[in-house]
Amino acid sequence: MVYLTLFYEFLKTGLFSVGGGLATIPFLRAIGLETGWFGEADLANMIAISESTPGPLGVNMATYVGFESGGILGAIVATVGLITPSVIVILIIARFLQKFRHSKAVESVFYGLRPASVALITAAGIGVATVAFSHQVPESSMNQPHIPSILLAAAVYVAMTYTPMKKWHPVAFIGISAVVGIVFQF
Repeated sequence: MVYLTLFYEFLKTGLFSVGGGLATIPFLRAIGLETGWFGEADLANMIAISESTPGPLGVNMATYVGFESGGILGAIVATVGLITPSVIVILIIARFLQKFRHSKAVESVFYGLRPASVALITAAGIGVATVAFSHQVPESSMNQPHIPSILLAAAVYVAMTYTPMKKWHPVAFIGISAVVGIVFQF
């Protein structure tokens, strides 16, 4: 039954997460809440790991959730569920692209999808920032700002924008941030 649920949940995610990997995050949050497979902190860790490993974010996260929920077969099922809508849409578009290439209706559809993509990505960014920059206070249900995380993010931003280090590859900043997180036990 877990495999059918994995396939169905990630099929929905793949079908409606227009805008790429970050647009899958609100759907993944909903999956975690509905199934109990993972929580907010787990989601933040999945995002960090998926962003720092090769491959598309959404596929990496689907594979991770599938593996954690159903082993190797679960990873395969979740990944196939996520990519199935894209494969079908690409096959359909490739078949009819030449015919409808300059259609006003098609252009209008894609123009209308832009705000939805921006909204999904913005919601994902806010959700990730909330988890990344806060921590739960023991003996309370309140989250408070996690000052070390905020300072690290600000330092990386300044280094990437205003210093000679801005020429460095982003992977260097990911690596440095990982080391800082390990050393200072974030």
